[in-house]
Amino acid sequence: MVDPRRYFDEIELGEEYESPGRTVTEADIVIFAGLSGDYNVLHTDAEFMKQTIFGERIAHGLLCLAIQSGLFTRATAPYATLGFGGLRWKFKAPVKIGDTIRLRAKVVEKKDLDKPDRGQITLDRTILNQRDEVVQQGQTDLIVRKRP
Repeated sequence: MVDPRRYFDEIELGEEYESPGRTVTEADIVIFAGLSGDYNVLHTDAEFMKQTIFGERIAHGLLCLAIQSGLFTRATAPYATLGFGGLRWKFKAPVKIGDTIRLRAKVVEKKDLDKPDRGQITLDRTILNQRDEVVQQGQTDLIVRKRP
């Protein structure tokens, strides 16, 4: 059987990916509130939020961060990932119920690690909404296996 994963050695600096869109629903927000225990009024109180600068409930920032992780897997062939190495992240704008978000990502750094069977890939990641507004962005580090 052929291994469909991409190894550290096969991933090039400058590679760019763009995911398909994913619409954030009320159900997403309710389920995430239940899973995380974050029932902040920003996400759960429609009447209260009508009187704020947002005018309506907004998605949890960490919900959108989680969604972008899934969008990354839809944007590229799977890496031979061994683990998650780090995160530097900014929350720039709210995501509302019905917004469609997508991910743009670019490989900006590759480095060997102390263990010879793996390396680290750093990606710039940007989440955009349907109006091409940046809602979140940052960098992630992935630990990726080298070809055996």
